[in-house]
Amino acid sequence: MGRHAHTRARTDRRTRPALLAGLAALVVAVVVAGLVWWTSGDDETAPAAADSGACTDRRTVPVTVAPELGALAGQLLAQPLDLDSGACAVAEVTATEPLQTLADLGSLAPDALPQVWVPDSSLWAARAGGSGLEAAGSVATSPLVLATSRAAAEDLGWTTTPPTWGEALTTDRPLAVPDLAASAEGVSVLAAVRQSLGGGEAADNAVVEAVLAAGRGGVPTVADALAAGTAGGADAPLVPVSEQEVLAANQAAGSDALVAVYPREGSPSLDYPVLRLPVGDDVQRRAVDAVVQALTAGPVGEQARAAGFRDQQGGSPAGAGVGTGVQSQTPEQVVLDPAAVQALLGRLSSLATPSRLLTVMDVSTSMEAAAGDGTRATLARDAGKSALTLLPDSYSGGVWAFAHRLDGDRDWVELAPLRTFGADAGDGKTQRQLITEQFDTLPSILSPGGTGLYDTTLAAVRAAREAHDPKSVNTVVLITDGEDDDDEAGVDLPALLDTLRAEADPARPVKVVGIALGPDADLSALQQIGDATGGAAYPCLDPEDLQGVLFDAIRRRS
Repeated sequence: MGRHAHTRARTDRRTRPALLAGLAALVVAVVVAGLVWWTSGDDETAPAAADSGACTDRRTVPVTVAPELGALAGQLLAQPLDLDSGACAVAEVTATEPLQTLADLGSLAPDALPQVWVPDSSLWAARAGGSGLEAAGSVATSPLVLATSRAAAEDLGWTTTPPTWGEALTTDRPLAVPDLAASAEGVSVLAAVRQSLGGGEAADNAVVEAVLAAGRGGVPTVADALAAGTAGGADAPLVPVSEQEVLAANQAAGSDALVAVYPREGSPSLDYPVLRLPVGDDVQRRAVDAVVQALTAGPVGEQARAAGFRDQQGGSPAGAGVGTGVQSQTPEQVVLDPAAVQALLGRLSSLATPSRLLTVMDVSTSMEAAAGDGTRATLARDAGKSALTLLPDSYSGGVWAFAHRLDGDRDWVELAPLRTFGADAGDGKTQRQLITEQFDTLPSILSPGGTGLYDTTLAAVRAAREAHDPKSVNTVVLITDGEDDDDEAGVDLPALLDTLRAEADPARPVKVVGIALGPDADLSALQQIGDATGGAAYPCLDPEDLQGVLFDAIRRRS
């Protein structure tokens, strides 16, 4: 079924290495390629098939294609291609995920590589720039859409008024995000969402929020989302895929219940570029020429449309139209800004490393100050709980509260120790559930007497260092609405900064991210603490903005 079917790659030619490429591959591809969408415009006829009896010099051309293109490429290259003078080209087609081919191009010897590569997107091409890839046209195209059931699309009102990409992202319906390390469509769609939301940090936050939410348990996989869509239920999730995959999924299910939603500002597109690698031998080069021509010539478009793709000029696939789930008209093409995509990918790639967050909340009585529909304390509670719902179970967290002498002479108290969110916290609770309960207690444990900010900061950094996880970004998130006013033998700011720098351990780094809540918070002190630990500080003058500020701090934690 489309790209998510498992296509067995031929393995007799070589042993494949472990996958070494990841999000960084897509970052580099965007930077170098600038999201160039290659088009063929080639009206030449396909090369003639060779007379097998007259072919005395058979030249094998290794061709690697994206899995969903395997059957079409096999049809186009089924026969030997005449090169004249008794020579012919014989294509050897292998269907392989683009990420694997990209890894091969960076690690295998030239004689173990394909001579023609057709990935799903030009996003992959520039990452292998050292391989001398040359773009030589396109086999087909397929716009990117949001797939869901027809009933769900009708329930959302999208059959009469299509959403923008931004609106589609911000529904309360589950969203299945493809694996960003291996999926050109996933990155392209998220970039389109970011562009639809106007770019900037708010748009970045919305996209990263969707990715984090997709990492949580209970969010459907792409395959499960497609299966739910073809089943036709009104509760089907949304999933960004190619138009071709919608047709393939319906065909495999014997259904037309899955529909493609085309956001109204247009769609980015998979362009299936034909990329050739350098070949030194003249006859072999002519063999590669013949294979490239067979993949890009004018007649290819008809076969591409029959296979569910659009042709190089965007002509609709066979069977498209009313009632099929796929529209016949060509959607507007969204042109993505390369620099913006690069920045977004940087944000997304940072999420590959889990966070280990020790959240330290001010519970001095100044947090009773009115804010919005509640108090600063209730807003801090709600912001913490909201951020917690987004973070995957692979992340870790703990919670402290602080004011003045909350536990004997100590200004802080541990409400939940550092553990992964999915871990067993005892009494039948997960760590996530325990932290949620502790956040709920914050408004009821406010304490008079002052704010031991500096002593608490030093203790929290030491505790986070002691519980350091080398596989995570270890961070103390410090939320306060005041300034340090602990005059009872507490550490002052210069001593705190000196101690933080002196105790810093490069093998166990801990950042402090400070959030100054309200106009009375000591932003300057938090900034100096952030600088001393490689962290940051955020002003939050309007307490109602705390949720967004807290989420942005998590997004920027690395």
